[in-house]
Amino acid sequence: MSESVKNTLLFLLVGALIVITGFLQSWSTALLILNMGLVSAIMALGVNLQWGFAGLFNVGIMGFVALGGLAVVLVSEPPVAGAWGLGGAWRILAGLVLGALTVAAAVAAYKHMPKGRNRGFAVLAILVIGFFVYRWVFDGGVEVVESNNPAGAGNIGGLGLPVMLAWPAGGVLAAGAAWIIGKTALGLRSDYLAIATMGIAEIIIAVMKNEDWLARGVKNIVGLPRPLPYEINLQNDPGFVQGAANLGLDPVTASTLYVKLGYSLLFLVVLVVLLWLSQMALKSPWGRMMRAIRDNEIAAEAMGKNVTRRHLQIFILGSAVCGMAGAMMTTLDGQLTPGTYQPLRFTFLVWVMVIVGGSGNNFGSILGAMLIWFLWVQVEPLGLWLMQVITAGMADGSGLKTHLLNSAAHMRLLTMGVVLLLVLRFSPRGLIPEK
Repeated sequence: MSESVKNTLLFLLVGALIVITGFLQSWSTALLILNMGLVSAIMALGVNLQWGFAGLFNVGIMGFVALGGLAVVLVSEPPVAGAWGLGGAWRILAGLVLGALTVAAAVAAYKHMPKGRNRGFAVLAILVIGFFVYRWVFDGGVEVVESNNPAGAGNIGGLGLPVMLAWPAGGVLAAGAAWIIGKTALGLRSDYLAIATMGIAEIIIAVMKNEDWLARGVKNIVGLPRPLPYEINLQNDPGFVQGAANLGLDPVTASTLYVKLGYSLLFLVVLVVLLWLSQMALKSPWGRMMRAIRDNEIAAEAMGKNVTRRHLQIFILGSAVCGMAGAMMTTLDGQLTPGTYQPLRFTFLVWVMVIVGGSGNNFGSILGAMLIWFLWVQVEPLGLWLMQVITAGMADGSGLKTHLLNSAAHMRLLTMGVVLLLVLRFSPRGLIPEK
């Protein structure tokens, strides 16, 4: 069997599993799996850029995904009138500017002043004075904003722009954070870089949880704008209701499928564009240079390649893709809930997608994302059904029966581990390995 035929059959198999879900369960469930699979595929593409192209071990994926979700709030939510009218939001922005100017002034003093005790005192004085001024301005603004209708608002809101603009904005926000992180952490290697990025992801999520003025923290933001109509509006549209009746569907089911299918098409367009760009980058001289750096940094550096600069480039690009995926996921959910961003759990899941699909191969990453997400959703109910079949002959109240039924909740993690082990044993380079 040729490689192209095998790869096509693998994608058809995943597609068949989703279609079977539609027939046996519901098409709404099948489309939900498809939509989250497409978003996961975009995340996997971003990780594959960093690991598959450059060998960068980034365990801070959820931090960049969370920044993408934050971008949806800051771009698409309308501004909170009370926060701006009372001047709190302006004080917050002024405080952030003062903080940035303080850091810039300290860096400039360090670079331009001659070495010696005076330079150290000058830098320290700038940082200490700038810090207190920054906190005085910033904290006053935060107090005003968070005291403004805390039950229903308590944040600054956003720009009120179309939500589709939040997707590239999420990529830009994540890229900016990646630039700051990369300038400090990319000098680390391997496991040290992983520890640093994991810690930074925890810091990002902790800030989102605790800074209520930014996006209400753990109070969450619900009812975010969306690029598609609401189901209730479709159900009240006589033309849509008549069209659904012609197809033999009730308005509720038809509106749900219409919206989810609309998201599928939007996500598919984004995925195809990113895949095309990734493939062009992979086949370009730049892509060959990145793989050369990945395989042997010392040899590439000896040939005159700036390894640190190239690592920073690929780290920013991969993080931007993850940020865009985070914005898309938040748009799909319709709410921002910082508590759901669990770095260890979901970072592990995305890495399993890349490893199972095939590190270094963009199509493999997409296949792995679709397959692993399908298993993640379906394994738990299938595991419960399997345990019910196994324990059908046991007496009610049996300790073993109760234990087995309660253990079905762990089938997800067990299956991920088994799939990962099987792939590493029989296809160590993934289902669609790098050429």
